Amino acid sequence: MSQTGILLVQLGTPDAPTAPALKKYLKQFLSDPRLIEMPRWKWSIILNLFILPRRPAQSAKKYARIWDKVKGSPLLHYTRMQAALLQEKFPDIEVDFGMQIGNPPLVDSLRGMVAKGVEKLLVFPMYPQYSATTTGSAMDCLGHACKQIRKVPALRVVPPYFEHPGYIQALAAIVHEQVSRLEWQPDHFLISFHGIPLEYCQKGDPYNLQVEKTTKALVKELGWEKVSWSQSYQSLFGKGEWLRPYTEDHLRELAGQGKKRVFIVTPGFTSDCLETLDEIGHEAAEVFLQAGGEKLFQCPCLNDHPVWIQAMSQILREEGVGWLENGDSQS
Repeated sequence: MSQTGILLVQLGTPDAPTAPALKKYLKQFLSDPRLIEMPRWKWSIILNLFILPRRPAQSAKKYARIWDKVKGSPLLHYTRMQAALLQEKFPDIEVDFGMQIGNPPLVDSLRGMVAKGVEKLLVFPMYPQYSATTTGSAMDCLGHACKQIRKVPALRVVPPYFEHPGYIQALAAIVHEQVSRLEWQPDHFLISFHGIPLEYCQKGDPYNLQVEKTTKALVKELGWEKVSWSQSYQSLFGKGEWLRPYTEDHLRELAGQGKKRVFIVTPGFTSDCLETLDEIGHEAAEVFLQAGGEKLFQCPCLNDHPVWIQAMSQILREEGVGWLENGDSQS
């Protein structure tokens, strides 16, 4: 019987919170044509003359704020934990992860699984909502990796799971858990997703539509009344128009409306990273407090929480019918 494998695909992370490491990371990240849709010659000039000379040092300071002395990069740590905990769920199946940018490179992970005899590979992109900038880019990276190996395994890719019951229920469980631990009661809940340029959606990217479906399903699962929550987009880059409302602008508006205690959940991120821990937990919190807010809480992402690991295994079983039965402990 053919050996089956599970491969998690995540964006990636710099090797260290230093300017040299960030320059290497950002050059690879920002060179992705899926991310920046601009003539390559034009973008190359902007990237190399205006962005890479300055931005790495700025980004390094932000990464230093979230870097753990023992665990290192939160994104790498939680992705490693997700793979390890899934390995316990599927003890007779090879489980690994690979990064589109940085280490471990996706091609190395793929090559290692093939070397272990994997002939059927179930690929799990760590992006609940599809965007060409994320899932599409991940598939480009996977295709490039396949070009570099002789024996390419049969592939199945987990489709976007933006309203899968297991994913929604895991998000809701973590929100309930975190709210119960607070010493104060939120007077508003903000659901913040990573933004993309409006133009990309106008060209047919379904990201915003899937975000809306995630929000609708999550709010229904949590039982929130419309007046108690809102949804926004973060992580703007460049001067173009992005999906609105922008998270920081919206936080200023909430403070002006008398919403003093805000709880922010970030369903688009399956692992805590710079965009959640620093952009929300530090930068957005400062914006909110300066605008008159009193308390802002950044809800942890799905990370390695048992409810998410169980949801991941459920999604994998559904997509791996005929491939996983013999290696799934059903635990």
